[in-house]
Amino acid sequence: MDIKRSGIITIVGRPNVGKSTLVNTIVGEKIAIVTNKPQTTRNRICAIVNHGDAQLVFMDTPGFHKPRSRLGEYMVQVVKENVSDVDAIIFMVEPIPNIGKQEEELLSQIKMDKVPVVLCINKIDTVKKEELLNVISVYSAEYEFDHIIPISAKTGDGVNDLMDMVAVYAPKGDALFPDDMITDQPERQIIAEIIREKLLICLDHEIPHGTAVEVTKFSERENGIIDLDVTIYCEKESHKGIIIGKKGAMLKKIGELARNDIENFMGTKVFLQTWVKVRENWRDNSSMIRNFGFEV
Repeated sequence: MDIKRSGIITIVGRPNVGKSTLVNTIVGEKIAIVTNKPQTTRNRICAIVNHGDAQLVFMDTPGFHKPRSRLGEYMVQVVKENVSDVDAIIFMVEPIPNIGKQEEELLSQIKMDKVPVVLCINKIDTVKKEELLNVISVYSAEYEFDHIIPISAKTGDGVNDLMDMVAVYAPKGDALFPDDMITDQPERQIIAEIIREKLLICLDHEIPHGTAVEVTKFSERENGIIDLDVTIYCEKESHKGIIIGKKGAMLKKIGELARNDIENFMGTKVFLQTWVKVRENWRDNSSMIRNFGFEV
């Protein structure tokens, strides 16, 4: 493909608005974890797609929220840093005719940076079309967006039109990444995030947000099978028991769900072994946060 332009586009919004679903839909493969729980994404995730003569690099950021730990502070800082020095911003909201405090704070940040902004109203598959007019009216009164587009990241409705819009802001230049590259995330990080997604899905609200996942072994056999050793960290001994479950049933379930997704991502069989360890208050421990790949 003859790439003549390259652009960096940041996707911002409150937690659970659909940013990671959009990223996965854009690249056509699962590179960002998705759950119905807020603050699923902890780090910046880069998705790369060639669209026409432009290479678009989408930055999926953690949901903007009030931080309650050092990790939370880091997540909010990631958002603030990624609305600067980019070619365009996709400001994603739900189809609700009301601007919440989180959206107000994000808009305040965006106004200071003076970057082209596309208002992206997600989840249009959940409302009637006439209801969108009120949403557009409320947000248009607050900020003069360069474009406004309703989409469904889940069904893909409107996503191609969104890509057409942001491609306009890609400046002339060579491709930033090779043609066959869809993300800058290391395979170990994607695997760890897939396992953390299953923790979020399978466990009660408080426990999974206190977990972190580390891939301690990644090796490939001659027959192509990949051996993975993974450690799940939690903050309390009682949480460890819940993650493991009765006779190991919960940990087995999490491992089976994760292995299926990892095998789909890697395109080969995977032998996965998991352990659970307690690290109290790790979310407020800067050295541990750095060990898990967060630059604090």
